[in-house]
Amino acid sequence: MRSDVIKKGLERAPHRALLFGCGLTRDQIDKPFIGVATAFTDIVPGHIGMRDLERHIERGIYAGGGVAFFFGVMAICDGLAMGHRGMHYSLASRELVADTVESMAEAHALDGLVLLTDCDKITPGMLMAAARINIPSIVVTAGPMMAGQATAAADCLTQLGADLRKAGDETMATAAERLAKGHTIYGDAYYAAAWRKKGLIAQEHLDAIEMAACPGAGSCQGLYTANTMACLTEAMGMSLPGCATALAVGAAKRRVAYASGERLVAMVQENLKPREIMTEAAFRNAIRVDNALGGSTNTVLHLPAIAREAGIEVPIEWFDQISHEVPHIANLLPGPTAQHAMEDLDRAGGVPAVLARLAKALEDHPTVAGVSEREIAQAARVLDDEVIRPLDRPYHAEGGMAILKGNLAPDGCVVKTSAVAAEMRRFTGKARVFESEESATETILGGRIQAGQVVVIRYEGPKGGPGMREMLYPTSLISGMGLNTQVALITDGRFSGATIGLSLGHISPEAAEGGPIALVEEGDEIVIDIEARRIELHVPEAELKRRRAAWRRPEPKIKTGYLARYASLVTSASTGAIVKPAEEK
Repeated sequence: MRSDVIKKGLERAPHRALLFGCGLTRDQIDKPFIGVATAFTDIVPGHIGMRDLERHIERGIYAGGGVAFFFGVMAICDGLAMGHRGMHYSLASRELVADTVESMAEAHALDGLVLLTDCDKITPGMLMAAARINIPSIVVTAGPMMAGQATAAADCLTQLGADLRKAGDETMATAAERLAKGHTIYGDAYYAAAWRKKGLIAQEHLDAIEMAACPGAGSCQGLYTANTMACLTEAMGMSLPGCATALAVGAAKRRVAYASGERLVAMVQENLKPREIMTEAAFRNAIRVDNALGGSTNTVLHLPAIAREAGIEVPIEWFDQISHEVPHIANLLPGPTAQHAMEDLDRAGGVPAVLARLAKALEDHPTVAGVSEREIAQAARVLDDEVIRPLDRPYHAEGGMAILKGNLAPDGCVVKTSAVAAEMRRFTGKARVFESEESATETILGGRIQAGQVVVIRYEGPKGGPGMREMLYPTSLISGMGLNTQVALITDGRFSGATIGLSLGHISPEAAEGGPIALVEEGDEIVIDIEARRIELHVPEAELKRRRAAWRRPEPKIKTGYLARYASLVTSASTGAIVKPAEEK
């Protein structure tokens, strides 16, 4: 076993003494040493239930014949970090998670890893570490939160839905009517804030929605980044079947945790490693599931970063190519017309049922379950044809994501097409330019954005942010202000899975690198064409050349600490916003 290096031989007597000091018995020395990387914290709803899951994982490890060693990993909640300095740290924390897991596993020569995670950057960070060190590993995502019920505001919301529908705001009318029926999710708090700002609801109704939006433990209820990554982790074969959608508060999640601990010990004995599972085929299958579900655009950052650690290149073009091949068959919240939350996807059969729908398109590869991807798909069945529709009756004929290029984004940008209204799939508008998220948010809330405009938020990329902040505030406020089908937003920052409307992120190269987005001026005409996969700045080349010559890179926003180091090493969003290895500096 790998751990023999710290426990076998005469010269390892001091090492054994330290292990005995931890309470190990003599017979445990001969068993596999299993690390459990836990991202427990009591400030992130997706992670507050992990103490219970840790117990079940531990039981499974001991039942399988291993010895469990727990260690902590940081966890940042994107929602709590939103709208202030904290969001600079979110994406950057992915690298710290990977480095922590690597450091602990290598320093202590662990034989295998159970990776207990849930939220946005922790899951990809742990997968990056698993691929990097390549020892038997299994991921347990802690599960989605249940939807809430804003019953105290039901009458108000029913009337609001009718008023909004009469006014022609179908997206917000649908949201208000859903809330009135008792299917409230985290993102609804953003809509409620905008409704309150416009005087459409009273403070007491805002209070009721706030209290209902997150009723307990679990990752936010819709197909935000956390749940998207959980689904793709399972689709890649790195979690046991059913893990991604099993609710955080349910007994099924505890059974998955126990089974994962037990199975990991068997994987150590089989020497089944992550790179045997996370193959090119596995990443393409993950992208297929991503498009079928209409997942978060953050996966365009995370999957290439994980793949790179496994020695695989996942170009962003794969996301677009596969979107033409795989229809959008599950319309999950926070989609603009969606009614289904993650609990509904679980009830319909979860990720295995989605794989069953996509069976003919799937490529085969091993999984942590000890059976192949196709075997999982063949054994599954769909339990609700409306939650997971047949391929010949999709919500959209193409997948939920597209990559656009053009003179404004030569290296590409990403849009969640499943969240874009039909009339906005080709849009021409005049630029409103902002140098930060805060200035854009203030202008939107102040009612100073008008129909026919393109909100341009720049210097928010991996280097310029630094940390590529998430623009959920501006996109949600645009929707909440009733401009969802009249205004577009583009940024070199990124978005949450909550993105609604014509919102294009990851504009590459970013402004801080002198990309064309740095040259946009107020009033410039921008054309976005999803069908043609183009984004163009309609400014004569001679004028762009003049602006380029006059452009000067601004001073870094943050000059000290981890973020300064991160900004000096991070690459473009088009390559996954990875930190360059030492040999590439």
